[in-house]
Amino acid sequence: MAKRDYYEVLGVSKGAGADEIKKAYRQKAKELHPDRNADNPEAETQFKEANEAYEVLKDADKKAAYDRYGHAAFEGGMGGGGPRGSQYGGGDFASAFSDVFDDLFGDFMGGRQGGGGRQRAARGSDLRYNLRVTLEEAYSGLQKTIKVPTALTCETCDGSGSESGTEPTTCPTCSGMGKVRAQQGFFTVERTCPTCSGMGQIIQNPCKTCGGAGRVQKDRSLSVNIPAGVETGTRIRLAGEGEAGMRGGPTGDLYIFIEVSDHPLFQRDGQHLFCRVPVSMTSAALGGDIEVPTIDGGRSRVKVPAGSQSGKQMRLRGKGMPMLRGGGQGDMYLELAVETPVNLSGRQKELLKEFEGLSKTDTNPESSNFFSAVKNFWDSMKG
Repeated sequence: MAKRDYYEVLGVSKGAGADEIKKAYRQKAKELHPDRNADNPEAETQFKEANEAYEVLKDADKKAAYDRYGHAAFEGGMGGGGPRGSQYGGGDFASAFSDVFDDLFGDFMGGRQGGGGRQRAARGSDLRYNLRVTLEEAYSGLQKTIKVPTALTCETCDGSGSESGTEPTTCPTCSGMGKVRAQQGFFTVERTCPTCSGMGQIIQNPCKTCGGAGRVQKDRSLSVNIPAGVETGTRIRLAGEGEAGMRGGPTGDLYIFIEVSDHPLFQRDGQHLFCRVPVSMTSAALGGDIEVPTIDGGRSRVKVPAGSQSGKQMRLRGKGMPMLRGGGQGDMYLELAVETPVNLSGRQKELLKEFEGLSKTDTNPESSNFFSAVKNFWDSMKG
């Protein structure tokens, strides 16, 4: 079977340059590698074909010969277009597949930067700050100054980590890549450079202020705007206010987590507030007006209907918490708790006994209904 044209195999034109040929080969190698095509019996053959084509076209002399004579240039002992030394037919396969390995896993392992070297400046860490506010502060919002312990860019060396007038030098072990490669059988394995710890540079004269880190530990004061309506668990992100990066790298972010303290009068459920209001037995029986507090510090008069029982709820519209992102305000719910009088005087006891004697069935309907049901239950048990 006649061999296919090498340019056709790689999917490039005859005038393609070295970079275009290499890029096309790497793409083909990723697509056709047998380990990724276990269910395609033709993948190995196609992979060998692509590797053979690349072995010829990557070499300027072989490429020139192929352009002039075609496949005949490598027949009869003229050079051998089929590279040897690999189970997949590739003398330069290890280095070629190393590039493929970079494409497949480079982003996961830190990525490769332009120009062949890795990014030397590392981004600073994000920080978390827990901030406790009162329910009144959550209602109205506030501007609060906080102190955050963090790493700041060293002012002495401006984040470079080197003494003034000096510059970091390229790591001799990894040549600035920040990683070293080791051949292990079929694969090329990358590891973080042990000399520069992956930074790609070595500081010969470290800054005396920061010890070469490019940053120093300090407390920083920040003014934070807490919007009205925050609740426990609300997260506020301050971009660029986190830890400074290593050796001039970008700064991380600061995340403020809000915790709203419990209130002695109000319980919160989302945008609504609940308040338990004790009322005297006589007020509940006769009805009347009571004055209740609101979260904004004001007062509201509420009419208690005559004959109110414990647990009765009344709603005050718009007296709850504001929505965090606008859109109105919640309500406040009052729950009545009828209080039984204690520490009675002799006269008060006499009046209550007199009241009890004047009471009728319809005066205490719930009690009458309950005990009537109890009597029926006992009668049915006897039967």
